[in-house]
Amino acid sequence: MTEVFLVRRIAARPAIVFDALVTAEGIRSWWGPDDGPAISAAADSRVGGSFRVRFRTADGLEHECAGEFLEIDRPERVVMSWRWIVGGTIDERGKVSRVEIRLRAIESGTELTLVHARLSNADSVRGHEAGWDGALEKLIRRFPASLEASST
Repeated sequence: MTEVFLVRRIAARPAIVFDALVTAEGIRSWWGPDDGPAISAAADSRVGGSFRVRFRTADGLEHECAGEFLEIDRPERVVMSWRWIVGGTIDERGKVSRVEIRLRAIESGTELTLVHARLSNADSVRGHEAGWDGALEKLIRRFPASLEASST
C-alpha cells in the first residue's frame, strides 16, 4: 500500500477547520510533524492555485513542500498535489504525490480524513504517516477541546 490514511476528530465546525487547511495563516498554525514552527506559508486557495510551506522540525532541520490545489469543495474537501522542495523523504524527491482531506460534520465538531496517496514505497508511507500524525495533533490542539479525549 502506498498511501497514508488517517482519521481524526476536531472540536470545531468543518468551515473553521477548512480555513485552517487552505489559508496561509491557518496552515502556519499546524503544519509540520512536531512542535517545530512553520516558518512560512503561502496559499492561493482556488483550483489551480498553489501552496508552499516551510517548517522546522524539532531536530533543527528545515523542510519545504509545495503543490497545487486540484479540487476545492468548501467546506468538505480539499485535494492537492504535493512535492518536496527542501528536505522531506528522499524517496519522494522529484516526485509528485496527492493529498486529499475530507471533512464531515459530527455532533461535536468535525471528522477529518486525510489520504496521502501515490507515495513511492512502504518507508515513504511510514515517514509521511508520522509527519501527518504530528501535524494533525497540532491541528487538534489548535482548537479549544480535543474530541479524541471525549470519544471514549
